[in-house]
Amino acid sequence: MTKGKYSDHLDLPCGVRLKNRFARSAMTEALADARDAPSKAHQTLYERWSNGGMAMQMTGNVMVDRRYLERPGNVVVEDERVLDALQAWAQSAKSGGSQIWMQISHPGRQCPIVVHTRPLSPSAEKLRILGLFGKPRAMTSEDIEEAIQRYAKTAEIAKKAGFDGVQIHAAHGYLVSQFLSPITNQRTDDWGGSLEKRANFLRKVYEATRAAVGNDFPIAVKLNSSDFQKGGFTIEDSCQVARWLEQDGIDLIELSGGTYEQMSFVNGTEEKQRDSTTKREAYFLEYAREVRKAVTVPLMVTGGFRSIDAIERAIEDDGIDMIGLARPLCVQPDAVNRLLDGSLDKIGIEEDGLVIGRGRFGLNAQNWFINLVNTVSRVEYYAWQMNRMSRGSMPQTGGRNNAVGYFLWYLNRTILLGLRRKFVRQS
Repeated sequence: MTKGKYSDHLDLPCGVRLKNRFARSAMTEALADARDAPSKAHQTLYERWSNGGMAMQMTGNVMVDRRYLERPGNVVVEDERVLDALQAWAQSAKSGGSQIWMQISHPGRQCPIVVHTRPLSPSAEKLRILGLFGKPRAMTSEDIEEAIQRYAKTAEIAKKAGFDGVQIHAAHGYLVSQFLSPITNQRTDDWGGSLEKRANFLRKVYEATRAAVGNDFPIAVKLNSSDFQKGGFTIEDSCQVARWLEQDGIDLIELSGGTYEQMSFVNGTEEKQRDSTTKREAYFLEYAREVRKAVTVPLMVTGGFRSIDAIERAIEDDGIDMIGLARPLCVQPDAVNRLLDGSLDKIGIEEDGLVIGRGRFGLNAQNWFINLVNTVSRVEYYAWQMNRMSRGSMPQTGGRNNAVGYFLWYLNRTILLGLRRKFVRQS
């Protein structure tokens, strides 16, 4: 069998080489201990994936500020107090031959109320989802400068701990994404207004991070192709920000899309693909083609890839450099090895069992609560599989899946982990 370009190495602008074109894209694990440090569970989970054949693994959200989390159970890296645990995590994650990059992030207003009742955001625009998020406080200039330095410090510690690269999370409605979007950034100072000013925060974060880790250490950015919201961040904006990042010296741009209010990164987009080969696959490929025209920097696309046919065409025809896989590797951790050796030509599972109310209340229903349950349950199904693998068990894919059950598991787990964390911090 003749292998496609997906088996070729990729050289990044900083000089680092990735052994093939497959990466495990970030999925939040919620496996940190009560003091927000990496645990043995991280080592077990990432060692399993490291033997799976991909060139690089991206961690789930690692927070730069312990006051504000994407969810309880996030790892937080503010200083070197968790350096030993980070080193053990990195060593395990590289044991099978993959690189390990740390995704560094701040949730901004997408910080659950069980963590903080007044999160930070560029502007005081509240996220209205079931009362799960508090009204944010608009950041002061001092808050902004402090946040920039926190990203840089976390990246510096990641490098010292043995991680092979970092990714600045600028997508999915988290803090950097909030600065980029005119919906959530209504500032009139140097950090808001025009796209150039809205992109200032991301570019300053990159500048400080590059200064902290040096020129030969990979830095990636996860960037929305679009917010998929009226009046939000657009594909034209994304192309321009990508141009600026390329000028600044970025090594890799991963394209995704959506926010908590429009979760395209979970459910996909309504974009019509050009042929049956990519139908229902590669959610953001149409947008990536536009970004590809704008820049020459390596591009990674994540979301929806399931067949080797679609993967090959994205690389061969569309000029995509890296393929990001996430959910399939939660149920088939060796999927990349099997794609590379030709024993599989399609990966992942059908998710029809992960929704409720088929018929009148399907995934495209107007009933927002049903849609919320469906969306969260799909995310938590894979979080459950990661939890199993972190305990040394295999993924559990047989039997009927219960969307309501996974939704309740999410709520219960979030509240319990939040209470555990508060109790430990107060003791």
